[in-house]
Amino acid sequence: MSSLISAGRVATLVGDFDRSPAYAGLADALTLLIGDGRIALDTRLPSERELTEVLGVSRTTVTRAYAELRDAGYAVARRGSGTFTRVPGGRARAHDRALLPRPGDHDAIDLNCAAHSAPAGLAKAYVDAAADLPAYLGGHGYFPTGLPQLQQAIARGYDERGLPTDPDQIMVTAGALSAASIVAQAFTRAGDRVLVESPVYPNATDALRQGGARLTPSPVDPEGWDLDAVGATLRQTSPRLAYLIPDFQNPTGHLMTDAQREEYAAHLRRAHTVAIVDEAHQALALEGQVMPRPFAAFAPDTITIGSASKSFWGGLRLGWIRAPHGQLDRLTRARVSMDLGAPVLEQLVLLRLLAGPDALLTAHRERLREQRDALVAAIGDDLPDWRFRVPTGGLALWCQLPGPHGTAVAAEAERRGLIVAPGPVFAAEGGLDRFVRVPWTRPTDELVEVVRRLADAWSAVRDRPPGRGAPSGRVMVA
Repeated sequence: MSSLISAGRVATLVGDFDRSPAYAGLADALTLLIGDGRIALDTRLPSERELTEVLGVSRTTVTRAYAELRDAGYAVARRGSGTFTRVPGGRARAHDRALLPRPGDHDAIDLNCAAHSAPAGLAKAYVDAAADLPAYLGGHGYFPTGLPQLQQAIARGYDERGLPTDPDQIMVTAGALSAASIVAQAFTRAGDRVLVESPVYPNATDALRQGGARLTPSPVDPEGWDLDAVGATLRQTSPRLAYLIPDFQNPTGHLMTDAQREEYAAHLRRAHTVAIVDEAHQALALEGQVMPRPFAAFAPDTITIGSASKSFWGGLRLGWIRAPHGQLDRLTRARVSMDLGAPVLEQLVLLRLLAGPDALLTAHRERLREQRDALVAAIGDDLPDWRFRVPTGGLALWCQLPGPHGTAVAAEAERRGLIVAPGPVFAAEGGLDRFVRVPWTRPTDELVEVVRRLADAWSAVRDRPPGRGAPSGRVMVA
């Protein structure tokens, strides 16, 4: 169903567009708005007359701007109905056969991948960054530790969070998962024990396994971390490393307090275990709360992983490592056996985003909070026997079912055009079939439909004997 946008709203969004010539400036502004999602696809644009009056421009300006949009593939005229937004390639532009390879996937709602669309303003950052690119074209373009300016900007972010950091402690990577792989390559040997949370982000544990590490699960309960149990496990196993997600843990959404971080760090010191801390969701605090200090403020030997993919957009494909002093050379040697650096253009984009993130991230968090609240309300209405804690940040609900039917629910949901990840996907060593992860990364109207399909799937499996339903085997990236 098509939506509408008023001329007044369009005028607010295009703002003080370039008027030399005005039609081109208006077309460029509308292209960016459609491309980054501030004007949704299949939205009917205001009539030429309406927009002419509100913008105070000539009718020719709007007519030519709409023609430019159509020629570029960002609008289509429908006889008798008006001009509607689109993008080149249509909705299928985001379809990836590696993630959605099966018949019918194209029309499914994909919540297996807990990743949101780009926030408003990202396309402009790319346009502006492209103007900076020529200054780098005379060199080789390889920056194994990152553009120096971006290293400085990331280090400054840690300074502002109460963790003094030098730029030479930062390595820019092609995403947080790449960062985890580099750390595993640099700091683990075959047979090393690594403590990992369970449930946990599965691709990170796979990266550790590929280096030959032996994983030791440390359960994260629906209510949070049992630090006494963590301490006991560390004493008994003495792992070399511990991989943990203290900031809106994926998938549970838990946030570790300062006191808990201090206690956890003390356990690690006694066991001589180094923490690998994944901060991918750290910037997604949805309640305006003051965040705890970085874990490395309590355990200085911590290796911290950050991500722009969750804060801004997955397609940016940038992350970073903050290492203790003196460890960047070791990481660089490991890194060049895998890749030679992140793309320069994307680094320039991130540099611009970090220079003034407040307005963009504030609006982005507001959108995510609205989507979270819509999902919480819908599950409360349609699935009242599902239990969950409402996270104060991150991207997903970790829903506990009355019985071990998570895999079966996911299979039934897929038959109804909904792809979700059941609990066993996140288990370090099996189990967790009482859970399903449900991200709030889609628009609110879609999330209502998501819950309707989940409720239908639950009705189909709730009275079955436990254990029916096979894992989907789908690729997960987030």
